[in-house]
Amino acid sequence: MQHKLLSSLLAGGVALAFSFAANAAKVPAGVELAAAQEITINNGSEPQSFDPHLTEGVPESGVAFQLFEGLTTADSEGNTIPGVAESWDHSDDYKTWTFHLRKDAKWSNGDPVTAQDFVFSWQRLVTPATASPYASFLTYMQVANAQDIIDGKKSPDTLGVKAIDDLTFEVSLDNAVPYLVGLTSHQSMLPVPKKVIEKFGENWVKEENIVGNGAYILTDHVINEKIVFARNPNYWNDKETVIDKATLLSIENPTTDVQRYRAGDLQITNYALPTEQFAKLKKELPDELFITRTLATYSYELNNSRAPFNDVRVRKALNLALDRNIITDKVMAQGQTPTYVFTPPYISEGEKIQQPAYSTKPMAERNVEAVKLLEEAGFSKSNPLKFTILYNTNENHKKVAIAAASIWKANTQGLVDVKLENQEWKTYIASRRSKAYDAARAGWNADYNQASTFVNYFLSNSSNNTAFYRSEKYDAAVMESRAALDENQRAEAYAKAEAILAEEAAIVPIYNYVNPRLVKTFVKGYSGKDPQDRVLLRNLYIVKH
Repeated sequence: MQHKLLSSLLAGGVALAFSFAANAAKVPAGVELAAAQEITINNGSEPQSFDPHLTEGVPESGVAFQLFEGLTTADSEGNTIPGVAESWDHSDDYKTWTFHLRKDAKWSNGDPVTAQDFVFSWQRLVTPATASPYASFLTYMQVANAQDIIDGKKSPDTLGVKAIDDLTFEVSLDNAVPYLVGLTSHQSMLPVPKKVIEKFGENWVKEENIVGNGAYILTDHVINEKIVFARNPNYWNDKETVIDKATLLSIENPTTDVQRYRAGDLQITNYALPTEQFAKLKKELPDELFITRTLATYSYELNNSRAPFNDVRVRKALNLALDRNIITDKVMAQGQTPTYVFTPPYISEGEKIQQPAYSTKPMAERNVEAVKLLEEAGFSKSNPLKFTILYNTNENHKKVAIAAASIWKANTQGLVDVKLENQEWKTYIASRRSKAYDAARAGWNADYNQASTFVNYFLSNSSNNTAFYRSEKYDAAVMESRAALDENQRAEAYAKAEAILAEEAAIVPIYNYVNPRLVKTFVKGYSGKDPQDRVLLRNLYIVKH
């Protein structure tokens, strides 16, 4: 990944400036394009919002990355490349970063994109009144005063960001972050238009008001049905953008998704194909099936803030008694790998993370230990542990939940009794944030290719921490990573934090994702190699067929 390359280049502490090739659809010479450059993609769910500061999920990023562009962005393989910033440099201690913006970057209304826009946007992200679920991202980046602003101790205008002039944006950090460039492509880092927000308030994201700086503009939105985009003629690289019109659908059911794909109603499916059809699709459509190994973990978050999950014995018992291999090999069977830790060890600087010792024990031994812990916690066959698994509407999530409930009951001799509850995406997100759940299906996709994107999640002050886990030991281990002098020390600190998380059993990690998608053979520019599996319309084009 590009940010890892940058980290290596910067290791010598030399202040350098970087500039890269422009981002665009790369149409090979001699390729004949289709006359109609129009595409339909299933985005999976209706987004929470079109405001990048009020979103947190994949369905939202699928929209935000079309309408807005940050300092950096990604190519089709997930490498970090210039966005609004055409180059950047840093101080010897990695605590001051300076981004040099393009002269031709514009908002969709024709106004120039300036360094002041990024100052406003980053300040807005951490302003308590914004109530952004990603406010903590600037704390993760170590931007000066970010956490104090979030906590209401300082004014947003004290944030460590400055417009040196219209085209020069400076970021000041509390600690060295050599991998900072890769973080600036995240959806929460996207700029938002100050003038438009001040004029329309929360209505600025309505179809008739919204202004972005990305490759596309919003032209139509039918809630729970479709979102339609057209090319933004004011985008700095519109001349190399190919897709003219794109429609994102909100199909939550994977079976319906595949039916619509087979019928020709859409050209790219969502990333959750029906498990029972997977083998058949692999056989019948081998040239259209992409399986991307992603930096993502599927887990059950346990509500650590209330009984019975404020008892570590209960949390440990559920971790011990869940046979992950049944879920990955029998229920999903698409290439997912079982895991007992939150951070994928194959992420950058995650190589020292170890699976906990119990993961190698025979299931029979683990089950005996789980029963003992549950009995110690006061549960029995006449008084079983009863709780509900919350999941967002999707048949694959339902299948995993049914399997987990059955496995837990069988492996604990009936000491665990689980019910299921599904909610549509927006309600499900709200339930998790308001602590209105027992256990909840959760999927965390890396915000960037570096282990801190996972370990930061469970910090006591993290706005992402919907398990409401609080641990001074864990926080201290993460702080060690921020004081580390090199990659090796950071990797050791991340491994220490993961070991604490596993010991305290804050959640039930289940598997690391793969994203299986169907893509029509005439759609080009989707590589299936981006470990975050972003589908960026500006990278796509359609060949004659």
